[in-house]
Amino acid sequence: MKKFFVSMGLAAAGTAGLQAAYAPDLGPLSANKIWNVSATLRGFYDDNYVTANTPRSSYGFEVSPQIMLAVPLQQTELGLRETYSLTYYQDREQQGQDPLDQANQLDFWVDHAFTERWHGKVLDTFAIGQEPQLLNPNAAPGALPYRVTGDNIANYGTVTLDTDWTRLFSTSLNYHNSFYDYRNSGTTTTQLFDYTFGLPGGVGPSLSGLLDRIEQTISLDLQWHLAPETMAIFGGQFEQVSYIGNEPIAYTPFIPGGFYYSNNRDNRQYTGYVGAQHSFLPNLSVVVKAGATYTDPYNDPLGSTAVSPYGILSIIYTYLPGCYVQLGLNESQNATDVVAPDPTTGKITQYQQSTYVYGSINHQITAKLLGTLIGSWQYSTFKEGAYANDADSFYSIGLNFSYTFTPHFSAEAGYNFDDLSSDIPQRGYTRNRVYVGVTAAY
Repeated sequence: MKKFFVSMGLAAAGTAGLQAAYAPDLGPLSANKIWNVSATLRGFYDDNYVTANTPRSSYGFEVSPQIMLAVPLQQTELGLRETYSLTYYQDREQQGQDPLDQANQLDFWVDHAFTERWHGKVLDTFAIGQEPQLLNPNAAPGALPYRVTGDNIANYGTVTLDTDWTRLFSTSLNYHNSFYDYRNSGTTTTQLFDYTFGLPGGVGPSLSGLLDRIEQTISLDLQWHLAPETMAIFGGQFEQVSYIGNEPIAYTPFIPGGFYYSNNRDNRQYTGYVGAQHSFLPNLSVVVKAGATYTDPYNDPLGSTAVSPYGILSIIYTYLPGCYVQLGLNESQNATDVVAPDPTTGKITQYQQSTYVYGSINHQITAKLLGTLIGSWQYSTFKEGAYANDADSFYSIGLNFSYTFTPHFSAEAGYNFDDLSSDIPQRGYTRNRVYVGVTAAY
């Protein structure tokens, strides 16, 4: 149990800085101590640190201390981790700008066995920063693929209750809450009106107006254990998406008053699915769910309900001790920063439908040398609005090598590549990052 939480948390924390595709395992330190302290120093070159169609490159360095507490009790596992990052960009200093970025990520988890049949988990991640990977550490569809200046906030919390009712029947009840708060804010109706018609002083909708939101999801899986290695799943979930930016986000003469506001993108989603979990081998397991989502944009004066596909596929294969392959696919809806109204109907873009494919290989090359390769592809289609049926295609790949000299000292080198291709002009970009670093842990 303890190893699971440590690995899960590190995978999220690894996206906080330059290592968007990799996070080292603390290994025997985490297994033998209830607390760990580490510090990492990395030097890097980033050829598009602004994640823009017109790139700017920079050399720099990152300092990232971390402290972690993991307490295993008789029926409970408690964990807490704080990761801080200070990043220096040489290019910004040369331009007379503030060269430093700061980021924080706080992870908290509780795992408790009430009885042999009742098992609960609470997980929470609170992040403040600028990089898109930090603001969506779950690596799920829907992350804004741009770096955002300022102390942007994201919080992800999950509560799970697993119950074995009989030898053949169990349930999994889940509640998930996501909160987003971007610092880019303040657009007024006058500025947005002038922006719409190309007048002087016009300002487009802010990220806060477009993307500040609370997402709440409750789901229930009914699980029938057909055999020791096979489980059938019948489930459903309800999601409430509430936009809280309280700002104008679009102007169109097709609605009374002319302005769309943040909460006009509120929606409810009802999803039903069937699936299965099967272990083909002791070291090879597959989970699949397939269904449909009914979406009601109830607060949009021009909105209409829609039905879209929903699906999850996860494959995990452990081929040697410390070596594994993971593949997956998610099909679902997600928020988008694009909102432009259709000039003929006045409808705005409410969300995107995304297909997200990911994979990773973790290979222990030698007893001290670990190699990690992680890649993902997300294809997201805009629903309604001026760019209806246009799409974003986002590729990301990361390669990392870590060498452990002693249990307290290691070195690493890696490369990350991101590419956003979009049907919307001037929206795409490419980004290359290389880095080397050292980590001291105690």
